[in-house]
Amino acid sequence: MISRPEGARPIERAAAGEIVVAGEALVGDCDGVLYWPGEGVLAVADLHLEKGSSFAGRGVLLPPYDTAATLGRLALLMTRYAPRVVIALGDSFHDDDGAGRIAVADRAALAALQRGRDWIWIAGNHDRRPANGVGGGSAGAIALGGLVFRHEPTGAEGEIAGHLHPVARVSRRGHTMSRRCFAADRTRLIMPAFGAFAGGLNVRHRAFADVFGTLAFTAHLLGEGRLYALAASRCLRD
Repeated sequence: MISRPEGARPIERAAAGEIVVAGEALVGDCDGVLYWPGEGVLAVADLHLEKGSSFAGRGVLLPPYDTAATLGRLALLMTRYAPRVVIALGDSFHDDDGAGRIAVADRAALAALQRGRDWIWIAGNHDRRPANGVGGGSAGAIALGGLVFRHEPTGAEGEIAGHLHPVARVSRRGHTMSRRCFAADRTRLIMPAFGAFAGGLNVRHRAFADVFGTLAFTAHLLGEGRLYALAASRCLRD
């Protein structure tokens, strides 16, 4: 269980996980997805399915279970929120051929997740071409109400993006730890990577300041049953 980082405040239970972006109240889940109750939309970023098999093809052996593990975690969240729409924010597959390598059982699990709801695959830098045989629709970006869902962040108002895999490095009683996080101000949000093998980029990296225009944004650290909100300027550098 994550302990509270120094200077962090737990989000109150009455508004558990609430993150407001462009006037819309969103739920940042501790398992790394974003839910929009007003529209029944669940967003998930950077699944990187079949990363293990992609590396194996280059002679780098990783355990071949990342797709099953990632879809299993996602299945629990489908039960938790029962969304009417799922938006996968790009890099859903680790490469353009990843969809063709999915095992039969994992393909069936994915089909079960899509049943009874709309599913939209957003193009990413790892998977620019629409994947065949995995259900759902595809788009470069999608606008709903005052929000725009895309893979690579531009800093636009109302933007929900992935790509940067935000991680916050924090201190607790002399010990340091890194946790995946949502990076957000009240105008835009960058989601944590969801994939089992996905890495992370420190929120103090210049790439985040370039998106937000400043360090005056918040890292919402994924904790056990809650998010911990910490000013990005108080997070540690690498």
